[in-house]
Amino acid sequence: MRLDKFLKVSRIIKRRTVANEACDASHVRVNGKVAKASYQVRENDVIEVFFGERRLAVRVLNIKDSTRKKDAAEMYEVLL
Repeated sequence: MRLDKFLKVSRIIKRRTVANEACDASHVRVNGKVAKASYQVRENDVIEVFFGERRLAVRVLNIKDSTRKKDAAEMYEVLL
């Protein structure tokens, strides 16, 4: 699954266009490297998203094409 779609489906970022813009602005890293929106997310990847001064780091647990809001948090584990 593409990185921008994973961020949207997991509800880490609410809209795919915003996720795409965050990737273009180098605000998203995967496994310590700046990642493009087209990066193919795999299980156990560590994704870091920078929201201004805040940083969110998560580990991918599973990948689903769609999910309900209440089940979205099961797709990742929050590290920071």
